[in-house]
Amino acid sequence: MVMSVLLSFIFPPPPSLVVSTMSVISLVSLANAGLSEVRGKHLNYSKFWNANPSSEKQIKLSSKAGMLLLYTPAFLASLASFWIFPHEGLRSTVLQSAVTLHFFKRVFEVLFIHKYSGGMTLESAIPITLSYFLSAATLIYSQHLTNGLPEPAMNLLYPGILMFVVGILGNFYHHYLLSNLRGKGEKEYKIPKGGCFELVICPHYLFEITMFYGIFFISQTLYALSFAVGTTFYLLGRSYSTRKWYLSKFEDFPKNVKAIIPFVF
Repeated sequence: MVMSVLLSFIFPPPPSLVVSTMSVISLVSLANAGLSEVRGKHLNYSKFWNANPSSEKQIKLSSKAGMLLLYTPAFLASLASFWIFPHEGLRSTVLQSAVTLHFFKRVFEVLFIHKYSGGMTLESAIPITLSYFLSAATLIYSQHLTNGLPEPAMNLLYPGILMFVVGILGNFYHHYLLSNLRGKGEKEYKIPKGGCFELVICPHYLFEITMFYGIFFISQTLYALSFAVGTTFYLLGRSYSTRKWYLSKFEDFPKNVKAIIPFVF
């Protein structure tokens, strides 16, 4: 029953052990990372870059260098896909464009939007970089494997494009608001204001989730669904920890501001 409903809006899973394995790994690893965030074991970047100090000497990167390391391989992989899998139809081209644009935006923000205060350990940067690279490559490869397969009964391509545009613009706008919190040379954190920050402390995560469900709607593959669901679990956990951090640092943090879902969570 569940499988028949699922197959009404996704392509039949391809006979690929690699993609099937990656679908499971993405969902489980991202969900586990979200649970770890709730438990206080954070991936060491942004405000949590030094949250889990180790007794071993670790290599520290600047935030800017670390963030470039995270996103550049995934951007280059998605860009290269236009040469590796050219002209495979509208859905594939839109999917390749969406993944490429997402990681291009990330690189652009690192270079021109974000302002930094901490750092990043190489130990944290390497698995995140690998995760982004593999997710970009697998999203596009999964789409490639749908060539010749019957289209799902429910076509979600155009709603997916709309969701993706709303998600990427909303994410960018709230990253821009965060960058404007600090004046030149300032490094301290402040309570974010404006936009959806009046409702949740992580609207950029909410819009990122929206964007990845847009990518799933565009793609309609099992891997894209697994990655979107896994990302949801991770960002729910990360936003919970972020709100907890703000509550611990700012006595005047408004209690009505939720973590990621307005009025709910």
